[in-house]
Amino acid sequence: MTRPSAVTALRSDSARPRKRPRRTGALTALPWVTPTLLLIAGVVIYPTILMFWTAFRKYNSYGIEQGSAGLNNFIGPAGAFTFPTVPWASVWTNTVVWVVVVVLLTLLLSLGLAQFLNKDFPGRKALRLVIILPWASSVVMTTTVFNYGLQTDVGLFNRLLVDTGILQTAYGFTKDPTSAFWVAVFVAIYVSLPFTTYTILAGLQSVPRDVLEAAHVDGAGAAQRYWQIVLPLLRPAIAAATLINIINVFNSLPILKILNETPGFNTGHTTTTLIFAYKSTLGPGVASALSIFNFFFCLVIIAVYLGIVKPTKEVQ
Repeated sequence: MTRPSAVTALRSDSARPRKRPRRTGALTALPWVTPTLLLIAGVVIYPTILMFWTAFRKYNSYGIEQGSAGLNNFIGPAGAFTFPTVPWASVWTNTVVWVVVVVLLTLLLSLGLAQFLNKDFPGRKALRLVIILPWASSVVMTTTVFNYGLQTDVGLFNRLLVDTGILQTAYGFTKDPTSAFWVAVFVAIYVSLPFTTYTILAGLQSVPRDVLEAAHVDGAGAAQRYWQIVLPLLRPAIAAATLINIINVFNSLPILKILNETPGFNTGHTTTTLIFAYKSTLGPGVASALSIFNFFFCLVIIAVYLGIVKPTKEVQ
């Protein structure tokens, strides 16, 4: 048995790729990630720090800072959580219902719609284009159309409901906080459907056909194939769509603000709309105090969802 020569060993060592130090790799990537880091610092980190700072400062009616406020912006006589006339029971209920109902119904409807659009039928491309229109349009514009359509005297939707016999007389949907809230729920689902549907549709198209065919050969029915193969493989797509919807819906202001025409601290508020009502009446300090609560409340909802769904868990 012959031993390799020193020259052969030297050549084999030189042929091996040398590992680049991690520090060198990070410095090489720094110019490419710097714009992203600056954007995150300017759009996310700085506003968050400013929000926490503002929540503990006192401001006059002109918005001029007047020193430290301690916890008065939170629990003072005119604090975010102690200000009189605010219907907190309705605010908490509306906030939870707003997020859960909109996200859940959007997800269920998108699952069925994506499953339908994944089939081959005449006019499928045209239907896909029609479905994407609410997502391509401005949320403010879409909500304004619904707002005008539901007006008592000149609203086309109100006229349609009366002419078809569903309503005896025209009803001011946006004049009452309760009905305005549920109209906002409908509009939020309407504008959220396209994004969620397309995200799930992309996940459906990545499901391996050979796996479905093998399951069919083994005797699995359509329902079994969907629940045991398709749905588990859709978990990452569903998780991504749900998380983005939670964040968007929780922080959605235009829909609720445009459709709820009742002034003051009414029963149609959520914590998000209440922040902007506080800003105009009590100042930026109180609004920032409630914003901090909103920030952590949203994180809790996302954490609970991730803990239940576990989107990174491998499919068995």
